[in-house]
Amino acid sequence: MSLLTIILNLFIPPLSVFLKHGLGGKFLINLILTLIFWLPGVIHAFMVTD
Repeated sequence: MSLLTIILNLFIPPLSVFLKHGLGGKFLINLILTLIFWLPGVIHAFMVTD
């Protein structure tokens, strides 16, 4: 995992998931989790961008 991925996971989780997997289910789930509350989006981003 690169430093850029870690920084994006912390500050803009949907963008890091989008860059790794593109538009799809994982991106939409992360976007919803981030909009509901920031922390679940960050946790999901770290799990997905392993």
